[in-house]
Parts: sequence; structure tokens; C-alpha cells
Amino acid sequence: MALRPQGRRGYAAGALALAAALALTACGSDTGTSSGTSSGTTGASASAAGGAKLVQPGKLTVCTNIPYEPFQFKDDSGKVVGFDVDIVDLAAKKLGVTQNIVDIDFAVIKSGAAMAAGKCDVAAAGMTITPERQQNIDFSEPYFDATQALLAKKGTGAKSLADVKSKGLKLGGQASTTGLEYAKKNGFPDVTEYADSAKELLALQAGQADVIIQDLPVVLTWLKKPEIAEKFEMIATLDTGEQYGIGLKKGADPVLLKTINEEIAKAKQDGTYEKIYVKWFGKKPGELG
Repeated sequence: MALRPQGRRGYAAGALALAAALALTACGSDTGTSSGTSSGTTGASASAAGGAKLVQPGKLTVCTNIPYEPFQFKDDSGKVVGFDVDIVDLAAKKLGVTQNIVDIDFAVIKSGAAMAAGKCDVAAAGMTITPERQQNIDFSEPYFDATQALLAKKGTGAKSLADVKSKGLKLGGQASTTGLEYAKKNGFPDVTEYADSAKELLALQAGQADVIIQDLPVVLTWLKKPEIAEKFEMIATLDTGEQYGIGLKKGADPVLLKTINEEIAKAKQDGTYEKIYVKWFGKKPGELG
């Protein structure tokens, strides 16, 4: 849902990641909801997909946290789609496998526990690369430059985080995200936390928060909906210098990591990346902010 969601979502110590991984292993397959998606030709075995070792034969299993539109969300047919889905699909096609998406709590993803427990091969969840996360996760090369934004009910008169504080407005943020951490470091130690982006937006609509902090593309997507644009407005963007990466198990399979990095680089060179970007954001890279 990020640092998320913000580049999305907060920080976890190694001990927490290990404990969560053990808990996941004990829980078996009931931890997340699996939803297969697009493309590729089924591989013969878990270790034969272009030489990459995968947790399920013929599938690139991807952990994410839904909804986080336009990065990952369910369309009207119930299929998981989005920018992240299309980016990961490039690697899946190269490996000759299908992408299989598992919806799981973001805290379990950003701690590295989901990959450590073999719940998925990679995580694509609008996840900001941070030093803290790199202690437990290997990341691909960056694939998205992230910016935070403030969404407020109309008429607050606020134009910045400083205004939100001086006017005594209630600020909300998504739990475990970099946006939340940014707010805490900039004068809001008691910002109200919500479990996911959908609950964060509902809190704003219900008047539980006057302003919320979230990744710019997510805010812009919300504002495309007439019922949101009628009552709420984006009052500021926050250039936090974040970049998203595809997460892998610490000590990642070198073939899988290499394939992901090569496909991201190739897409940026041959125009595929720009095509996917425009598809989901309506603008070219660098034009969102």
C-alpha cells in the first residue's frame, strides 16, 4: 500500500522478521489470498524456470498488499491488475512462467518474513527501498520514483504539513509506511495510523482525520473519482526522494534477481516502461509531480 503504502510502509528488526517467518511457516497456506494473473508459458519445475529457483513450479509467486491503486488492485472482474503487476510480468514472461499474486499483510512483506518463509518469490507492493528494509530484504534496481502527497477535506486553508500542525488539524497515515514515518519525523509524533490505504481514505471521508498523507499516485487516483474530488483536495506534494524496488529473500537467487533487473532496464530502454507508466498514471515518467 510506499514507504506502501508514501513510498510505502515502516521498519522491522531482524528478530521480528525471523519470528514472523516462523509464524508464517507454521500457518501454512492460509496466510494470504492467492490470485493468479497474466502471461507466460508454464515451466516444468520449480527450479527450471530459466534457471531461477521458484517456490511453485511454473509460477512466479508475488506477495502484495491490496488495495493500493494504481499499483495493485482488483478490477471489476476480480483480477489483480496495476503498475506493479505489469512490471513484474516482464520478468515472469522472460522466465517462461505465470505470475501468481498472494495478498498478504504489508508488515509481513516489508519485514522480509513472507519471502523468508517461502510464501513468495518476490514482493511488489509499492515498497520503498530503505536501509532498514535492506537488512532483511534484497531489492531489485529501483523501478519507480515516489513522492508523498497530502489529501485534505476542502476548506481547511492548509497548504503544507506546517499548516496542518499550526491549524491543529488531525493527520492520518497508513501504518508501516514511509509516509507515516515522514510525518512523525516532521512534527507529528502522534499521527493516527490506519491499517491500509482504503481504511485511511475512509477515515478522511468519515471526518476521523482532516488530512492524510499517502503516495502521490494513489492520491491522484482517488481524486479521479467524482465523489472524492467533490469534497477533498490535494493540498501539497512532498518530495521525499523515495524509490520503489521489487523485494526478494535476503541472499536472493542470483538468476531471479538478475532477470528482474535486466527486464526493468530493458523496458526503460525500449519504451515498454514508459508505455506501462502512461497506462496507469496517464503521464510520462517525471511528469506526475
